[in-house]
Amino acid sequence: MNLPNKLTLFRVILIPFFVLFMLVDITAYDKWIALAIFIIASLTDLLDGKIARKYNLVTNFGKFMDPLADKLLVCSALICLVALTKIPAWIVIIIIAREFIISGFRLIASDNGVVIAASYWGKFKTTFQMVMICLMIADIEAISLITTVVMWIALILTIVSLVDYLIKNKDVMKDTK
Repeated sequence: MNLPNKLTLFRVILIPFFVLFMLVDITAYDKWIALAIFIIASLTDLLDGKIARKYNLVTNFGKFMDPLADKLLVCSALICLVALTKIPAWIVIIIIAREFIISGFRLIASDNGVVIAASYWGKFKTTFQMVMICLMIADIEAISLITTVVMWIALILTIVSLVDYLIKNKDVMKDTK
């Protein structure tokens, strides 16, 4: 259990606390506590990968759990935001559907001995989704237009990254047996 794997597990452990502060009225500062937890969890995502690659600490556990932890965090946040009517459900469905499609593609590729690296489109998508979630949690009226613009950019990048991924990896779906 190396440091990157501990950071990944820490991110997973933070998710229920994040959801609790998002959905349960505990204090007058719930949304700010939830935002802080989300930012910390997001930063562990950034750190665990950098540390694992820099110090050659990449493990099978990390390869499996890191993307799963990311999806759990983002999907939990988006579902909470739907429950709070901060984002339309259809946008969240597109975002989550993209994650399922990509995960399925990666599973098939892995089965064929092919590793599919993340693309720049996917990294931009993730960045905009994280910023969008932070802005929606903060829910600051003075920047609501910016929040809306970031939401649309995140949605467009979600679709573009999916199309790019499918085109670049279309051979994965060919039956070679």
